[in-house]
Amino acid sequence: MNYQHIARQVFEIEAQAVSKLAQRLDKQFDRAIEQILDTKGRVIICGMGKSGQIGRKIAATLASTGTPSFFMHPGEAYHGDLGMIAREDVFIAISNSGETEEVLKLLPFLKDNGNFLIGLTGRQDSTLAIAADAVLNVEVDQEACPLQLAPTSSTTATLAMGDALAVTLMKARDFQPEEFARFHPGGNLGRRLLSRVKDEMISTNLPLLKPDASFAEVVDSISGGKLGIAIVESDQGYGIITDGDIRRGFTRHAKDVFDLTAGKMMSLNPKSIDINARMNEAFTVMEQNHITSLLVLDEGKLAGIVKK
Repeated sequence: MNYQHIARQVFEIEAQAVSKLAQRLDKQFDRAIEQILDTKGRVIICGMGKSGQIGRKIAATLASTGTPSFFMHPGEAYHGDLGMIAREDVFIAISNSGETEEVLKLLPFLKDNGNFLIGLTGRQDSTLAIAADAVLNVEVDQEACPLQLAPTSSTTATLAMGDALAVTLMKARDFQPEEFARFHPGGNLGRRLLSRVKDEMISTNLPLLKPDASFAEVVDSISGGKLGIAIVESDQGYGIITDGDIRRGFTRHAKDVFDLTAGKMMSLNPKSIDINARMNEAFTVMEQNHITSLLVLDEGKLAGIVKK
């Protein structure tokens, strides 16, 4: 059995399913986008089984890209969670068949509550499609599953449609990286765009040396500081010695390297950053200069070190 051949067939079937979505887009998509943009409420995603799992991802993507959204399980909704739905909320129901019982049970409430209903379904003549105010067609020609039973192509198509909604809404709102970072403060992007150098810098037990410090003291300072550098305070300003300088010292001076002082080994005027700068600026300086550390200065005086 050729396992790679089977995998390639799956990729081809699902790629075709996603590709055909573009051909099926119509004014219903525009209507869904305009309604979401106009609403003062949230977007609520609902689906059962595999559709529900895809719905959770769509809701998470929308929420993190500027569209307040959450997932609602249809079973829980039918047993009390409908109270979480405000009249101004937009409701997205996912059902490939358009006949999922747990989802259809919610339709009378949604109609009575006045919610705008978007249906993501593969059947345009289904109960869900007929009831929806806007229908997004996620029909697929075949599942990647050889038995045509397990949702595969259909869930991929639905996920892609959800991404299309999210990205279109992002562009319509001119959603910026800084806004994305606000919703991801724990991630690297959040650190870069939101944090300031003073919040991230190392300011205690800095590896400081005088220009007359011996080679052994330089090595001890770099090793003890565990930052890969030593900082030299001289009359000329601040100097820096890296662990790379130590290796290059052995190559250039051989055994005479042990006679060198910190003042002779240091590089003057190393790259630095103001204490009030954002981390994004610090990362940019480090990336442009191919370095991993910056001195942090507060009105020209050393305040700490910031690292990637």
